[in-house]
Formats: sequence, structure tokens, C-alpha cells
Amino acid sequence: MAGPTGSIARQVRDRRRSLLLTQADLAALAGCSQRFVRAVESGKTTVRFDKLVTLLDAVGLELVTRLRDR
Repeated sequence: MAGPTGSIARQVRDRRRSLLLTQADLAALAGCSQRFVRAVESGKTTVRFDKLVTLLDAVGLELVTRLRDR
């Protein structure tokens, strides 16, 4: 997994594990399916944005944008 998608996937997985949560636990906290958690953690690029934001919030992460260096 490279790029921003891989970074998000890694951060979600690492944060979930640091909280000692299973994918099923996180799905229940975020109000989504375990399949969705698995998709995010595997770096799927076509997940629903609103569900991703809710999932990030459930583990205490936020999505931040910034201007790219040129």
C-alpha cells in the first residue's frame, strides 16, 4: 500500500490495534460493517467518504488536507 490510501489504511489499523479493538469491535463503534473496516484497512480506494470520516472519528483520528509541495 503506497500513497495516501496506504497511509490511511495503516493508521486506522495501527490505531485500532493500539486500542485493543477487533475489526468487529470497531465496526460496532463506528456503526458500519466489519467488511467496511476490512476494506479501509486493506487500502481500498473506493470507500464512502462519510463512512470513512465516521470510522476515523471512532478511533480518534481526523482527516486533514494540506497544500502539496511543488
